[in-house]
Amino acid sequence: MKNAHALPLLRGRVQAGAALAPFTWFRVGGPAEWLVRPADAEDLVALLAGLDAATPLTILGAASNLIIRDGGFRGVVLRLGGAFGKVAVEADGVIAGAASLDATVAEHAAAAGLTGLEFLSGIPGSIGGAVAMNAGAYGREVTDTLDWAEIATPAGIQRLPASAFAFSYRHATLPPRGVVIRARFNAQPGAASTIAARMTEIRVAREATQPTRARTGGSTFKNPPGQKAWELIDAAGCRGLTLGAAQVSEKHCNFLLNTGGATAAELEALGEQVRARVLAQSGVTLEWEIKRIGDVA
Repeated sequence: MKNAHALPLLRGRVQAGAALAPFTWFRVGGPAEWLVRPADAEDLVALLAGLDAATPLTILGAASNLIIRDGGFRGVVLRLGGAFGKVAVEADGVIAGAASLDATVAEHAAAAGLTGLEFLSGIPGSIGGAVAMNAGAYGREVTDTLDWAEIATPAGIQRLPASAFAFSYRHATLPPRGVVIRARFNAQPGAASTIAARMTEIRVAREATQPTRARTGGSTFKNPPGQKAWELIDAAGCRGLTLGAAQVSEKHCNFLLNTGGATAAELEALGEQVRARVLAQSGVTLEWEIKRIGDVA
């Protein structure tokens, strides 16, 4: 894209050369060529329909599992705002906008005496991303509780049943250029004290085992079948490993840290060092769970 006229006319906010690092948990990365915040679902469909198919497009949610490279992102970065953050509780489930935080949805369910969504309180992300990657924690995944999700596409909005997403471990199949805008999760009436106790258990476990107060992301690598990524990383001697201002967390070695002033290049290179050491030590090739986008500086 060479100028703003390459974008369709929108009612939402469009920024050229927008800084993205402040949105990400790692606080690293270059700017977006265009940062677009649609006014509502209709505006989002207009963007998708009017955008050239060759223009790169990515969605920025809570950005907890994302490294934006130092050269920034050529194309459109999409960020869904308040119009996509509504949460509605029903007798047997919760309907949540894509921009609502996973933990917020868990809290709404708990307040209504609904159980089955407590696991969302342990996932540091938003609902759109949770559906798009079949997020999970503490024994449950999105696929276990999703009824349907609404997807904005260039052709309009589709409501698809959970079966349409072909969920697998940390993966969902969406329509081309599809953007999750809303989802319904099923839940069951439960005892308020039991629900509260489970959410407290998850919070305590997360704070005790993960670097929740650091500049970090979610889990860096996927768990290989039948194995734990952190155990493989630890066995390869990578706990506390550093590269510049990037570090493998000593608290939980499947987390990378920006200890202050790290670049995206340092974080990604450190991750690749970890992968190489694990492969050499155990013969297992770790797959990135954190998404890495953009250009190298």
